[in-house]
Amino acid sequence: MTTTRVTLRSSARRGAALVLVAALTAGTAMTAIAQDETTGTLDELIVTAQRRSENIQDVPISVSAIEGEQLAAMFEGGEDIRALATRVPSLYAESSNGRLAPRFYIRGLGNADFDLAASQPVSIIVDEVVLENVVLKSFPLFDLERVEVLRGPQGTLFGRNTPAGIVKFDTVKPSQEFDADLSLTYGELETAIIQGAIGGGSETVAGRLSLLYQERGDWIDNGFTGENDALGGFEEMAYRAQLLLTPSDSFKALFNVHGRDLSGNSASVFRANVFTPGSNEFNGNYDRDTVYFDGGLDNPQEAEALGGSVRLDFDFAGGMTLTSITAYEEVENASRGDIDGGACAPLGSPVPPGLTSGATDCFFPFGAGNDATTYPGFIPFGSDTQDGLDSLDQFTQEFRLANQASDRMFWQAGLFYFDSKFDIVTNPFFVPATTVTHENTAWAAFAHISYDLSDALTLTGGVRYTDDEKDLTSATVAPTNVQDEQVSWDLSAAFHVSDTFNLYGRVASGFRAPTIQGRDIAFGAPPSVADSETIESVEVGFKSLLADNRVRLNGAVFYYQIEDQQLSAIGGGANLIQLVNADKGTGMGFDLDGEFQMTDRLLFTLGLSYADTELDDPNLRVGVCAQCTVLDPIDPANGRAIVDGNSFVQAPEYIATATLRYGLPIGASGELFFFTDWAFQGETQFFLYESAEYFSEDTFEGGARIGYSHDGGKWEVAAFARNITDEENAKGGIDFNNNTGFDNEPRIAGVTFKVRFE
Repeated sequence: MTTTRVTLRSSARRGAALVLVAALTAGTAMTAIAQDETTGTLDELIVTAQRRSENIQDVPISVSAIEGEQLAAMFEGGEDIRALATRVPSLYAESSNGRLAPRFYIRGLGNADFDLAASQPVSIIVDEVVLENVVLKSFPLFDLERVEVLRGPQGTLFGRNTPAGIVKFDTVKPSQEFDADLSLTYGELETAIIQGAIGGGSETVAGRLSLLYQERGDWIDNGFTGENDALGGFEEMAYRAQLLLTPSDSFKALFNVHGRDLSGNSASVFRANVFTPGSNEFNGNYDRDTVYFDGGLDNPQEAEALGGSVRLDFDFAGGMTLTSITAYEEVENASRGDIDGGACAPLGSPVPPGLTSGATDCFFPFGAGNDATTYPGFIPFGSDTQDGLDSLDQFTQEFRLANQASDRMFWQAGLFYFDSKFDIVTNPFFVPATTVTHENTAWAAFAHISYDLSDALTLTGGVRYTDDEKDLTSATVAPTNVQDEQVSWDLSAAFHVSDTFNLYGRVASGFRAPTIQGRDIAFGAPPSVADSETIESVEVGFKSLLADNRVRLNGAVFYYQIEDQQLSAIGGGANLIQLVNADKGTGMGFDLDGEFQMTDRLLFTLGLSYADTELDDPNLRVGVCAQCTVLDPIDPANGRAIVDGNSFVQAPEYIATATLRYGLPIGASGELFFFTDWAFQGETQFFLYESAEYFSEDTFEGGARIGYSHDGGKWEVAAFARNITDEENAKGGIDFNNNTGFDNEPRIAGVTFKVRFE
């Protein structure tokens, strides 16, 4: 078995190497094609990775930006924020909580903990407001100007819980120019999406209203109850209203109010025993369109959210700007599911054709001592759980001073305050529901400066002090309190070799505050605590524009080391969720982004990343699965796996992504276009221990759209397909009961009509 694993790893590396060769070959070919005088040029790409607008080529950070058609296509079939996974080098996302609690990973670093209070080392920032809780991070994406992915620690300017990086979203802002757009989509599985926005105003008052409505019909049959189209659907409404006041040249105020309402049967669909012991391939128990659930009430899920922010900008003499950002978010949600993924039927019940079965007393739902037939496969006991947030309130306040002090120096400094409180209600149904209250207060002070030592060399550095405190209270356990204060910093140097080629180096530190895990309280166990983790990272990269601005190629190599890495030991035969600290963790690899304007009609993009992550703690032991094939050594003293040397959880070994757009002019103002995007994912472990079942390897998904656009996009009609080849890929598993897995989104094909008014 060990030999097989080595072969798989080698295969993944060979795949990554082949993709890299293909990228370099494509770059060479496109550079040659770009010499044709009919070839267009790439537009300048502006990002705000350092809290100010800059050309991406001048930013000494590994950053990718997505906008326009490439961004819109990802969500055309109704996918949630996880659609970004593997569409950017080094970025991954997954969830075992359906559409409501995404978990992000950058350069292999993330947190697979499914608890609604779990902290994450990747921060989500929307319009400069941090969304800390995982449910807040699931707010639907619409009317976006740009998405930026900042890789590596971002502890100075963006603060707490950013040791892996940031995914930053900027929405379209109000302007004095009138514009309106409407998009109508209908696709398979009764998928319907309506998006619209309208805005405009005067020099002193401008507004913008953005709306999203999307739904999908239930499409998964429940073979146990005999109900067709029992689950899998959802209905969601979201909005954003903005008002921009500019009474003078020295002051402006931006008001933002947003909300959402989600309902449906869209909690994650767990599927019992879809892995045969010794294999990670879906077996005959797997049927994308059918499950056999005796619990979970068809996996209902709901969420209501409301938030708002006020940004005030004051301009003073000498180029000084004072910015205040005040924000408030609230959300409530509930999600229930059949966690074991199968059925416990009275002994002797018929088993559906093609399924394996087992027998046990299956104490839930029949009670201890009552024998039962289980399917698909052997299920030791039933598991039906509901979790939800009750009245989450998050308040943040930031004050920031910024000044372009001279032609050579820019600096900014500020204060940040964070306060959050929420209840988590967990109901496993065989014991009374438990409520756990989490409170988190933090404040920080930061400073950042960029100075041009010469026309060729720019130094940038920053420092941030953070104080973070968390409290957990519950009726059945003693209160738990953790607190820490840390200093984060970064230093970079950018060397401008020429007008089209820059080199940079960056060293940075960051930390993730101590964490309390309280979900086991619902099952009679005490909470667990993890100490702060700290990270030090170094990267060296280049930014280049080639072939007269027809090729943009940016890349970086990186290495990081984590001290006291926070990990979540989830599941295992004992079904516990315990926080632990690994002594060390390391990661190394590279990121590569390429854009190639082959002709004025043909644009090609290519991205590639590789991450080699490793746990470094010879004393770390974790529980193992109930029925799978463990490949790690087992400590005979406690029956736990020795995971020293394993890769991080949900850390793809490589990610490769490519898009292509071709447009053919039709008449004086029309265009026939074709767009396609593909993403590939290397070997990815689902748990801290290694097994023959719980990992995925060399998976991919693709999308395409073909259509007609008139008068520069004033109206457009297109046919599309997401997951066009209908790939069936495992995304994770549940290991405490049986060999349960959950999969990716099905293929959604449909049509879209868009119209824009100016």
